[in-house]
Amino acid sequence: MCSRFLIVLLFLVSHLVVGQITCSPQDSIAFDKKMAQLEAFQDVSDINWVTAIGKTFLDTPYVEKTLEIGTKESLVINLRGLDCTTYVENVLAFALLLKNQQDDFGDFAKNLKTIRYRNGVLDGYPSRLHYFTDWIRNNERKGLVRNVTNEMGGEIHQKAINFMGTHRSLYPFLEDDGNYAALLDVEKNLAQESLCVLPQNQIEDQEHLIQSGDIIALATSIKGLDVSHTGFAIKQNGRIHLLHASSAGSVRITEEPLVDYLKKIKSNIGIIVARPTLLSP
Repeated sequence: MCSRFLIVLLFLVSHLVVGQITCSPQDSIAFDKKMAQLEAFQDVSDINWVTAIGKTFLDTPYVEKTLEIGTKESLVINLRGLDCTTYVENVLAFALLLKNQQDDFGDFAKNLKTIRYRNGVLDGYPSRLHYFTDWIRNNERKGLVRNVTNEMGGEIHQKAINFMGTHRSLYPFLEDDGNYAALLDVEKNLAQESLCVLPQNQIEDQEHLIQSGDIIALATSIKGLDVSHTGFAIKQNGRIHLLHASSAGSVRITEEPLVDYLKKIKSNIGIIVARPTLLSP
């Protein structure tokens, strides 16, 4: 019965979302369960939707490379296993459903596609926003987030962002010469952009400016890479912690405040902060 329902559902969704969708019957069930959880938020006027939705994913397993499926880029919907970026994307996609008073799987798929792909258009592997600073810029142009790092005293960094292009063998989709050439063009364009980073040693002084629900991207010293991890800020006992899909095993909240968590990461140079427009006045 579930599989039959999914087939009908995917047929309908295919008319709403450009490009192929990849998901399973289990994800359809997970979507329905999630929407049942979110119904409790609809009538709460002062709720922080981002953190409230984010916490409903607590203990969801961390799974790497959930989007690397098949030989052709598709809109992968996986609510059962998340990496740090897909966690952020799914939370925002559900938050947009609540904001727009929607409960349809097709609308969720459209939200996810809009968030995940350059200008909201799924046009092959290179159209996915692989680098998180590119993700922030593009979603800022869509009106979904606002980069507030500069307002917090962020400093400008110039850095070549070319990790994927220089580590082609790590990415199966880049075996295709067309994908590889297009990805190099993306990196060429990123080379013209600067990074604004709030240095690690200044975060504690500016912590009061960070809001629960802000997207926290961990800037890194790793050559060719802009961001090594991401999640949401969440205030607990007066301090900012990180709500994230942790490679240690699952979605969780850091035991220590963000400032102390970052000090344990040797390659971390600071953070980039993007505020979902859902949190804006």
